[in-house]
Amino acid sequence: MILVLLGTQDNSFHRLLDKIQELIDKKVIKEKVVVQAGRTKYESKDMEIFSLMPQDKLRDLMEKADLIITHGGVGSIVTSLKMGKKVIAVPRLSSFGEHVNDHQIQIVDSFDKQGFLIGVVELDELEKAIEKSKTFKPNKFISQTENMIKIIEDFIDKN
Repeated sequence: MILVLLGTQDNSFHRLLDKIQELIDKKVIKEKVVVQAGRTKYESKDMEIFSLMPQDKLRDLMEKADLIITHGGVGSIVTSLKMGKKVIAVPRLSSFGEHVNDHQIQIVDSFDKQGFLIGVVELDELEKAIEKSKTFKPNKFISQTENMIKIIEDFIDKN
């Protein structure tokens, strides 16, 4: 199963779903596709689409997914990587009105360069990325959240 995460931004990301639908139609994607679409309104006979869902249901779907295709939000990326999932990340772009700026490009590029995920900026690359994901072995992501919290707490305690 492929899980698609579009986040909760106010702006639509229908461009990504259009490409996924195209790849379903071309039989490149044969697996079941479940979408957490947030505020993106989209209809498909081939995808199971939810606007938002309870955290426990989302977590369950993430655990069952063979591949997660996500927008370039840090939360979606890090949660997926912590679960050891194969991830394709596609940044929302301001030129399409999908976000206010292009910071997601830098986020996706950074995680891609470290070997944690497959980054796709141009949607024409998504088909190749899906093929690559079949043999892709992501580097193990180790969260530094606890260390950062300890550094901040120590700093506060000293001052």
